[in-house]
Amino acid sequence: MRGGYRTGGDFQVTDSVRHIVSILLQNEAGALARVANLFSTRGYNIESLNVAPTHDETVSRLTLVTSGSETVMDQIIKQLGKLVDVVNIIDMTDDEHIERELALFKIQMPGDDWELIARTASEFGATVLDDHEGHFTVELTGGSGEIDRFIAAISKRGQMLAVVRSGAMAVARGAPILTPT
Repeated sequence: MRGGYRTGGDFQVTDSVRHIVSILLQNEAGALARVANLFSTRGYNIESLNVAPTHDETVSRLTLVTSGSETVMDQIIKQLGKLVDVVNIIDMTDDEHIERELALFKIQMPGDDWELIARTASEFGATVLDDHEGHFTVELTGGSGEIDRFIAAISKRGQMLAVVRSGAMAVARGAPILTPT
């Protein structure tokens, strides 16, 4: 995505890129709030946030998606690294990684059209979890683009009543690169 801003009559172009940042945090009360507060007080937007314990009960993994230029991202990473709760941090955007998101959809199909919803779900590798009087609950795991395409496809055929998305989760390909130091 390209953006710009005006300064003194000149127009400067900034490069704003989607970034996936993985953070290992001490599993303590208030750690997540301190990360969110850092973003809030500096005017950075968090597009999605996912946090859960790891195999080490003292550490949680937080994955967040934000957008910014390389300069802004460097500043964010440095500021996050100064938080006492942060054990380790990495911007996964430039490294090879696997990214997934879980989404649940509540869909109403005209005429209780089971075949149409089943066919569309199958095309995307989604699972129909529930069918109750023309209201379907569907689960899809995939990249954010795939989930967006599923929403567009279903919206052409039925009524999307609710979308619940987990936000991006990511892990590096190959050997682990984000471990407690």
